Amino acid sequence: MVVLNKIYTRTGDDGTSALGSGERRPKSDWRFEAIGTIDELNASLGTARLAIAPDLDAMVARIQNDLFDLGADLAVPQDESRQRERLRVVSAQVERLEAEIDALNDGLAPLTSFILPGGSPAAAALHISRTVARRAERVMTALNAAEPLNPAALTYVNRLSDFLFVASRVANDGGKGDVLWVPGENR
Repeated sequence: MVVLNKIYTRTGDDGTSALGSGERRPKSDWRFEAIGTIDELNASLGTARLAIAPDLDAMVARIQNDLFDLGADLAVPQDESRQRERLRVVSAQVERLEAEIDALNDGLAPLTSFILPGGSPAAAALHISRTVARRAERVMTALNAAEPLNPAALTYVNRLSDFLFVASRVANDGGKGDVLWVPGENR
């Protein structure tokens, strides 16, 4: 259980922050970049939820909770010598996301072109979240090159950008409101 009695601690005034393991690192560390990008993604999803329909909202609410699990996963480096069990993203979370992608995609017509981000306010907000998810994946991949991450966490963030793409099409009246790219249109 998390208890936050005091919001500021002054312990980060020297440019460091603590991981869930207690280890202190510079705030510029790739691990904090990953955690911060996941936090940004979660905040962008909070904004998207203001515009999306209830069926998508329920899915995105679950994703926001999963993103806190992902942040907790990232906050404690994997170390086989630790005996204490840590909160990690698990394959069941990835499988649920895949099932939701498949269910949402079933009602959409196949694409004939790339989509420009936009259409409806809900779709535009979901596209912004999709791009933040892609950045989170790039940051996590860079971190993974230096310190191995939980493979399910990497898979989850990859699937999440796919979910957000499909969800944006659903938010665009089932794809009818998608704005298609027209190559070379303005030459």
